[in-house]
Amino acid sequence: MTCVSDLQNLLPAILLIWVMNFKSCLTQNDNNTTSNPHLDYNLSYMNYPYEGNMSDWNYDDFPELCVKESNRQFRRWFMPTFYTIICFLGLTGNLLVILTFFYFKRLKTMTDVYLLNLSFADLLFALSLPFWAANSMTEWVLGLLVCKTMHTIYKVSFYSSMFILSFISVERYFVIAKAVSAHRYRSQAVFLGKVSSAAIWVMALIFSIPEMKYTTINNHTCTPYSSNADKLRVSMQASQIVLAFALPLLVMSICYSSIVQTLCQARGFERNKAIKVILAVVAVFLVCQVPYNLVLFVSTVVTAQGGTPDCNFENRLLYATDVTQCVAFLRCCLNPFVYAFIGVKFRHDLLKLLKDLGCMSQERFFKYTCGRRRSSGATDTETTTTFSP
Repeated sequence: MTCVSDLQNLLPAILLIWVMNFKSCLTQNDNNTTSNPHLDYNLSYMNYPYEGNMSDWNYDDFPELCVKESNRQFRRWFMPTFYTIICFLGLTGNLLVILTFFYFKRLKTMTDVYLLNLSFADLLFALSLPFWAANSMTEWVLGLLVCKTMHTIYKVSFYSSMFILSFISVERYFVIAKAVSAHRYRSQAVFLGKVSSAAIWVMALIFSIPEMKYTTINNHTCTPYSSNADKLRVSMQASQIVLAFALPLLVMSICYSSIVQTLCQARGFERNKAIKVILAVVAVFLVCQVPYNLVLFVSTVVTAQGGTPDCNFENRLLYATDVTQCVAFLRCCLNPFVYAFIGVKFRHDLLKLLKDLGCMSQERFFKYTCGRRRSSGATDTETTTTFSP
């Protein structure tokens, strides 16, 4: 015991002598013409005073970690809930549209072809939503191939849906505002619709190539780019804003403005109803797409500038992205209502399909269809979807 106590008494003295010798060596090295650059760098980086302690360190130069746990907790319940609702409504609405087309063989106009392709695009997107819900709730365990497939399906369906909406507005413009010239190509309308639809899917696939290539698993989460690929993220988001929002919005604005002007010059009791339908179509597009693309634009600008030091702003931006993205996803379940179910003939065929499938009684079918005459007149009566309710 005496030896142990003597050793304990000697330890402080030994440490003091070692520190004094080490300081004298440093002083001699400073006086020499040659020095150790690695030693100088390490000492300046540590900035540790020998006479002080850790409480004297200055932490102002260290970056503050932005905590995002509240956003993660929010996503765990918000995203799966909304994804489930959108998936159910999207599958139901688009399946009814597809079944109606095939059951009655309704591909008679260019609009019919576009609506069928739009339903396939929205159905494809709705089928990917369960994987999105799983990705937001827990760690991604399905592998890189499924991860890439999920993001590629999303991009292909997203681009094709936006392009088809643009082509529908162009087709409606020629049918209503340029009825005389459009009548010449009436016999070729279905063929032109199929060719243009195939071109739309090819373009959507080409624009989705970056998603196929760069999608990866980062921190056990399936993401379209790695965490340090800021330039790639900026370019991909900017191209999405331009191609899938700004361009369709420009085309739809020009076409529907011309259609409204043509309808205002026409006469008939259906004119005001047709204008209301157009306004509903435009309103749904704006409500679903504008908020998300504005938030996406702000996020792109922040990323291009190297991020933001404001942690509260970054968290609010994440909340806004999650909420507006769910609103944008609503398009896949709203498109059947604003483009297909709003047409008189399509509603009649849908009710007949439900009756034939046993989902509706004969009495109820006649209650909804008896006494309702089909639309006619200035808005192209032979199309499945017209701007006439």
